[in-house]
Amino acid sequence: MHDAVDRIARRFRETTRPFSGASRAELQSLVDAVDLDGPGRGTAAAVLEADTLFAEHAVWFHHPDYAAHLNCPVALPAVAAEAVVAAVNASLDTYDQSTVGTLMERHLVDWVTARIGFPAGDGIFTSGGTQSNLQALLVARDHALATAEPLPGAPDALRRLVILATASSHFSVQKSARILGLGDDAVVAVATDSSGRMDPAALRDALDLCRASGSVPMCVVATAGTTDRGCIDPLAPIADACDATGTWLHVDAAYGCGLLVSPTRRHLLDGIERARSVTVDFHKSFFQPVSSSAVLVRDPADLAPVTWYADYLNPAGSEEPNQVDKSIQTTRRFDALKLWVTLRALGADRLGEMFDEVVDLAARAHTMVEDDPDLRLVGRSQLSTVLFRYQPAGLTDADADALVPLVRRVLFQSGRTLVAKTVVDGRPCLKLTLLNPESTDTDVRRVLDVVRGAASALVEEARMLAPVPALEAEVVL
Repeated sequence: MHDAVDRIARRFRETTRPFSGASRAELQSLVDAVDLDGPGRGTAAAVLEADTLFAEHAVWFHHPDYAAHLNCPVALPAVAAEAVVAAVNASLDTYDQSTVGTLMERHLVDWVTARIGFPAGDGIFTSGGTQSNLQALLVARDHALATAEPLPGAPDALRRLVILATASSHFSVQKSARILGLGDDAVVAVATDSSGRMDPAALRDALDLCRASGSVPMCVVATAGTTDRGCIDPLAPIADACDATGTWLHVDAAYGCGLLVSPTRRHLLDGIERARSVTVDFHKSFFQPVSSSAVLVRDPADLAPVTWYADYLNPAGSEEPNQVDKSIQTTRRFDALKLWVTLRALGADRLGEMFDEVVDLAARAHTMVEDDPDLRLVGRSQLSTVLFRYQPAGLTDADADALVPLVRRVLFQSGRTLVAKTVVDGRPCLKLTLLNPESTDTDVRRVLDVVRGAASALVEEARMLAPVPALEAEVVL
């Protein structure tokens, strides 16, 4: 154990870039060379292999030049707790397998539901936002089926259910609809404003249209922190529309849940307390190791559809707090301990300040991009994403479009800087996701400089290689 800790600590001290830059072919060769049927080599050799094979070529989210996806560096107290979780190996499905662990998780659920504004709420820890959204939509589906009025001659009730969300909603909404047996067209796209936020007036119209056509609005999914734009749907007006029609409101706050402890931006979640269910991802904006997520409900009875009694686990009539009654999973790690230790070590206010710091950094990064004549800002975020394109004067939209995947690929292959790419309003763009509270303006400028250098080199090489099709060259950084 000490050897493993010493090795990983050395990696943190000595790692100078977010990725080694090894090609997939090189990594595949290293992996294929390992004979998993061979004789044991001893713990020391196995730990060394984990260091030289995995850690050496891992993607390091803590490095300030990692600015790609919604991955955060993790709080050190949570890393210590992770070791305890793995060593003790409690299972949080029944009380007799976890005892005080169950009580600690229930206390954390009470804490986060109070922060949301569910004074009598309930919930359960999950593996991530996708599972949390699936469970929320599952209970919303069963609620809708139990309350929908039958229509003579109408198709079966399941096929009449629809989910209203925006095009910016997480893909797990569409995926959950399929898993839950709804039609492929069950997710109805609601129009947005120019910033990508759900338009409440359009939602009201969509709800009216659904009912007029015989569809049953099963759920409205509002997003508190869209993956690309980092935008927060106007929760209170959306709740008004849902209340007026008796429609379940689910808020996907996987990204924006850090605002629950923000000293300055908690108001951005005003209206979340009116939802029926909420998704939070502590492994995004609470700086927790994967996995650490939860689904919370305003009414504890809403979790009933996932309950299944098994005599060897949760016999009917048992007074023990068996959480398998609330979870899709059976065996479940004590992931809540990581958040518990972090809160006790740092305090909720400090966690909120850390999330504020990355949002503040993103706001300054927006200004850096706007002030750069070679870069073009693609909208503004309410959270910590920065969408932009390399497009100096004279570069056509088509060439700027073609540059986006090439720049991202060149940077990834170099291992020096990792950024993401996405599509907004039909146009590709680069994306920084800033979730490191120790990153500085200097770090962001360095990332932007590397992007600019790679892009300009690609453009110059394409010109030199004419009439070869534009922007097909490789650049070595």
